Amino acid sequence: MFPRQLGYGYLIFMKTLHEWHGRLIVFTDLDGTLLDHATYSHAAAAPALHALSQLGVPLILASSKTAPEMLPLHAALGLGDTPIIVENGAARVTPGDTLGAHGDYDRLRTILSELPQDLRAPYRGFGDMTDAQVAQITGLNPEGAGLARQRSFTEPGLWSGSDAGQRAFLAALEARGVTARSGGRFLTLSFGGTKAGQMQGIMGDLGRDIAIALGDAPNDIEMIETATRGVIIRNDHGKGIAPLSGEAEGRILRTTLPGPEGWNAAILGLLDQPALMQGHD
Repeated sequence: MFPRQLGYGYLIFMKTLHEWHGRLIVFTDLDGTLLDHATYSHAAAAPALHALSQLGVPLILASSKTAPEMLPLHAALGLGDTPIIVENGAARVTPGDTLGAHGDYDRLRTILSELPQDLRAPYRGFGDMTDAQVAQITGLNPEGAGLARQRSFTEPGLWSGSDAGQRAFLAALEARGVTARSGGRFLTLSFGGTKAGQMQGIMGDLGRDIAIALGDAPNDIEMIETATRGVIIRNDHGKGIAPLSGEAEGRILRTTLPGPEGWNAAILGLLDQPALMQGHD
């Protein structure tokens, strides 16, 4: 028998959870979400990470970071052979994959170099910087900055011009097949692919049909809106995310705490709500 103090409601919750956790999957942004904005630590999320691991719920890292940046964290979290969504959704990679030549990135840099100088000058991409300069603007150590510059698909950068200039810059890139997404810190250029698109593919591959997605920046919106339950992590350092329609419905939540503290509270809170499963019988 279960101890009386657990209560009947708790027993019902546990039964429901164990019936459904085989269908659940979690997708998470990294910087400012699972990782602290300043320290890049995920320590505050340890209880929720442990809970997901105990339940056997796959955790999918989804970031604008490169595969070389993300794979050490993937290993440190003990995520096995689960895929990762890299470079803002440009691709998904499984540990051990070989990315091959950097054709997409080289082509992207070529397009940038061919733009009129007045459009191009205000945009400073990682390819325009040294490891030390990337370290300075990101807070990464030099080794981490070097990994951040090992790009295969996308180019993050900083825009220092006017809003009108940015619109003209983006229009010129769009005419050449290049899209742009604004994240917590950078304007990232690519040839397409989104976190949400990769998310749906992974759910199909793993046979999971109930998803939680967490993020803190505009480039996470599609992923958050696609999920069964979306979580907007409080962002005190960037643009954050404007109100979304799913918030009024209660399908999308906002945390009061930032970064991994908010992430931890959100995951534990959702795992404690059998209503998460409603509509997926």
